[in-house]
Amino acid sequence: MKNFNKNQKEQVEVMALFGYEMTPCQPLTFRRRGENETEVTELLRTQIRFVGGQALHIFDVLIGREKVRLEFDSGNLSWYLT
Repeated sequence: MKNFNKNQKEQVEVMALFGYEMTPCQPLTFRRRGENETEVTELLRTQIRFVGGQALHIFDVLIGREKVRLEFDSGNLSWYLT
C-alpha cells in the first residue's frame, strides 16, 4: 500500500460484511483510487461518534502489520481511509 498522510481523509471503496455475529459491520477489503483491492487482516476496534444528526462509524483495522482507520459516514454513505 502506498504511503498515506494520516492527517487527511481519502475516499475509498469498501467491501463489508453486515450483520455478522456480534459485529454489525465488518470491513473485509478496500480499494483506493487507481489501486488493487487491499485485504483487511484483522478488525481491532469499532466505535460510533455522533456528529450533528449523523453517525460516524469508525473501524481500526490491520492491513498486514500496518494499522489504519476506516470511517463510514452515515450522512453521505461514503467510506474514508483516515
